[in-house]
Parts: sequence; C-alpha cells; structure tokens
Amino acid sequence: MNKISDNGLNSKKISSENVSSQGGGYPLSSRVLSRIFNFLDIFWLFLAGYVSHYVVIGSSLFAHESYLYAVVLALIVFFFLGRYAGISSFSTLLAPLTNIPNLAIVCLTTFMLLLAVAFSLKVSDEYSRIWLYSFGLSSFAVIVIYRLIAFFIINYLADRGICTRKIVVLGGGKQTEQLLRQLENEKPTVNKVIGIFDDRIGRVGPTVAGYPLLGNLDALIKFVRNNHVDDIIVALPWNADERQLEIVSRLRELPAHVHLVSDLVGFRFPHRPSPNHFGGLPMIEVVDSPLSGFKIVVKALEDRILGSLALLLFSPLLLIIAIAIKMESKGPVLFKQKRYGYNNKIFEIYKFRSMYHDGEEREKTVQASKDDPRITRVGKFIRRTSLDELPQLFNVVNGTMSLVGPRPHAIDHNEEYSALIDGYFARHKVKPGITGWAQVKGYRGETDTLEKMEARVNYDTYYVENWSLFFDLQILVMTVFVGFINKNAY
Repeated sequence: MNKISDNGLNSKKISSENVSSQGGGYPLSSRVLSRIFNFLDIFWLFLAGYVSHYVVIGSSLFAHESYLYAVVLALIVFFFLGRYAGISSFSTLLAPLTNIPNLAIVCLTTFMLLLAVAFSLKVSDEYSRIWLYSFGLSSFAVIVIYRLIAFFIINYLADRGICTRKIVVLGGGKQTEQLLRQLENEKPTVNKVIGIFDDRIGRVGPTVAGYPLLGNLDALIKFVRNNHVDDIIVALPWNADERQLEIVSRLRELPAHVHLVSDLVGFRFPHRPSPNHFGGLPMIEVVDSPLSGFKIVVKALEDRILGSLALLLFSPLLLIIAIAIKMESKGPVLFKQKRYGYNNKIFEIYKFRSMYHDGEEREKTVQASKDDPRITRVGKFIRRTSLDELPQLFNVVNGTMSLVGPRPHAIDHNEEYSALIDGYFARHKVKPGITGWAQVKGYRGETDTLEKMEARVNYDTYYVENWSLFFDLQILVMTVFVGFINKNAY
C-alpha cells in the first residue's frame, strides 16, 4: 500500500481490494496482554529470588522454607502494589522507558515492606542481607529488561500486521481527521485503520485525511461481515444524539467492539490515557464484543475438548441411528443444509435425515409440524429425542458450530425474521450451537408465531451478552434433563 499525503498527514491508502487481502492476524487485546505481563512479572520475580538464593546461599530455594516464604510474600506484595500503581496497564507496557520510575517505586516498596515484616517478626537475623539486596536489584533489573524486549517484539509484530487490531471508522469530518492523526502517531502501531465510512457520501470526501471513503453505514455493516474487524469507531458530532442511538443500535448486531470518539473539544483538553489499546484517545466503549481476549480461547477449548469427547462417547449411537435410517427408507443418512453462522457467514449444518427423501431442492423451508407426513418413523423418534442433532458434533469439531449457542435458522427464515425483529442478528455475534439458552427454556422446535420467535431471539441475545464458561456448563447440564425430550419438537 502506498503512502499519500493530505494536509501534512501521512496515511495508508486503502481500497476494498487490498483490504480483503489483509489477513485477520491475531488481534492484540489490552486485557489479555496486561494479564500476561502480570504473570510474567511474578515469574521473573520468583526466578530472581531462586537464582539469587542459589548463588548467594549455594542451595535450592526449596531447601530453606524461611527464604521460600520470603519470596512468596514478595510476590504477593508486588502483585497487589503493581495493580494499584498500574504498572501492567496497556499504556504502561507500550512505554517501558517512561514508566521505569513507577516500576522502581513498586520494587523498592515491596522490599521495604519485606524488611519491615522481618523486623516486626524478629526473624531478620535468619536472612542473608546480601541475598536480600541481590534479590531486590536482580528483580528490578530482570523485569525492566524483559519488558524492553517484549516492547520490541510487540513493535515488530505490529509493524508487520501480525499482532494488531483492525479498525473501521464511521464519520468523515474533523473528528475523524484528528483521530487518524493520533492513530498515525502511535508507537507501536497496534491499531490499523482498514476502512472509513460516512452516510454523507457526496458532501464528504471522496477522501478523509488521505483515506478513501468506502461507503455509507450499510456498506460498513456489509464490510464488517466480510472482513475481520476488531473495533468500530463512531466519530460523529455528539449533538446528533438520536442518530448516534440509531447507529449504535444497528452496530450492536456485529461481532466487534463499538466506541464513540469524543467530540472535537475532547481532543483539546488534557486527558489521562485510557486503560486499553487506544491509549490516550478520548473515547468510550458502548458495545463490548461478547467473546474477546481469553474468552475466545476458553470457548474454543471447551468446544474442541468436550466436542471430541462427546463424539467419541456417542459414536456407537451414531452408527446405530445411521443403520436404522438406511434400513427404513432410501436416501442419504445425513441431511445437509446451508445456515447462517457466526457473523452471518453461511456454513453447512449436519443432521440425521428424518424425512423421506424425494431428491427435490425446495426454495422455501417448511418447518415440521405435528403429524407431518414427510417424517419417517425413525425420524419421528430421533426428532422428539433430539438425536437427529448428534451429527452436529462434527460441526463443533470442525469449528463451524459450538456446543452451546443460538440455534442456526434456515437462510430464508433468517431473512424473513430479521426484517420483523429488531436486533435479530445479534444472535450471530457468536457461533451457533447444538443446544442453547432458548432451547432449555422451552423454545425448541416449531416457531409458528412471531411471538415465539421473538422470545427465542430474546433468550439468544441474553446468552450472547452474558456468556461465561459456567453459563455454558449450566446449559449443557439442563440439556441432559430437559433438552432431549421436548413436546414442541416434531
């Protein structure tokens, strides 16, 4: 991508073609990075205590309980003092040299408290002063060194787009120009602007600070669904509050963080750095992504581990059902259908075939109803007991579905109900699931009225906004007791 200049601002020119070629990379999370550095601080502090003990005393730290207790106490004190002083905040991590004084104060305070405890308990004579001084100095030195190395690694990865956050901006006025100017001056450049949008096409543009406008709000929504985007920044005048509410309401359905950047006056006042990846930019987050940071890892591990175990456990049952279906009627064992999944991406869902196979492709999906003549005898049993859903374990293992999540609807049902129910697509901010909160609450099977579908969507939205590992485990347990047999499943 070529550099161009506009009003003294160097910025990267973007287009729909080269944006689509940019990889998703690994989105840098301020929360994850801060927790990783918390852990590394404690690790290096312990290692400094262990090595200094081995060099000064001449034996393993674990051989002397009194020294081990002193190191553990230092770790605890350092951890809490560090959190209070903010030495692991994202802005601190990206400016290691500037924050050396704060780090020195935390280290010094930690060892002064360690000395105070030793004197108050009258055990100071049990410890080598040379070891204590060595422990303190080596702790400070090793933490500074590893943070400097980590900074250069982050900077290297960010410059090559490996570890960045992909950002799109809605708004093409002076606010956006100021925002882009500050983002360009970041070091490391962890935030990459990959799209600028504005509803005022014709009145604004065709470029903003050297970036071409890619379209209006509808184009932005389509862009986010087709590209990896971590953050959406709304840079519009705050006096247009009704318009802001309308925009945020629509953006809430997308799997990305949504931020409102301050009005122009916010850039003129001094402000403290915000504790996130946008550093000192004056903005507020109005929509949080349901699965970000460590949550993505936890959810992925849950699906891969439990999904693989479930597939292994149910493999004999899968084989028995497959044989029964094949013996009763002609046609394939598995029924495959295209559905909308995460971020409205189409995928192919697997089910056991429960209806007679006539080989015809139907344009409109007709939900099964009570005493439906299309359903086979085996099909009636496996639908009533939810056993027809078991092949979706293959979807979980291949990553297109989760064990727990909103149930995926047929494509034509999605298009129909999204026009009737506000916030319908918010259920697509996570992967669809084999079971879900709506299903264990009784909204499984036929949804023959708009009210039933609205209730299902409300339960799905609640799940999306309140996800946790415990919530998933709760739903899985409830599925065992109430989800398999359901009177609404035909």
